[in-house]
Amino acid sequence: MILLLAIAAGLLVGLAWAGWNRQTYRPPDLQHLWLVFVAFIPQFIVVYLPITRRLFPDWLVVGFLLASQIILLAFVWLNRRIMGMPILLCGVLLNLTVMTTNGGFMPISPQTASRLVSEDRLKIIQTGSRFSTKDVLLRPENTRFEWLADRFLLPTWFPYQAAFSLGDVFIALGIFYLLAKPGSYTKFKNRGISI
Repeated sequence: MILLLAIAAGLLVGLAWAGWNRQTYRPPDLQHLWLVFVAFIPQFIVVYLPITRRLFPDWLVVGFLLASQIILLAFVWLNRRIMGMPILLCGVLLNLTVMTTNGGFMPISPQTASRLVSEDRLKIIQTGSRFSTKDVLLRPENTRFEWLADRFLLPTWFPYQAAFSLGDVFIALGIFYLLAKPGSYTKFKNRGISI
């Protein structure tokens, strides 16, 4: 959800800025964009598509999730000279770190999870079991890099509740900047800055 909000906000700011300056909005010049779709397809099949997501064992879901993150990491790395991408790269690395060190799923604490589901439902989910689509329920003391886990929540007044991680925040900021200032690539490149 936080990523969708970042896309919407980035596009709105980018379009408004272009309109204010009487320019045509130009989306960022991303190379190898097909990698994003390749990264999303496995997640869509094993996590989001209701018809198929119950068919796959957890070990295969973990494999698909980590492969998806690695493909996304490759895409970001190939576009690292575009403004916003270094922030996005940092976010992907943070999420990949906490997921790989905690069995492949994104850890979430029982306390955070209690804000997303009813107490009765939470009682039947054992610690160490999958929670929601991409999370695993872990106590903070049993979580490696707990500060990188899904520990943040959208405000209570928001109509849809979801937990997100520090990595997600960096990814959202990178996406926002990428879309809000799409012409920054030329400026960045011309200043002789290289990453």
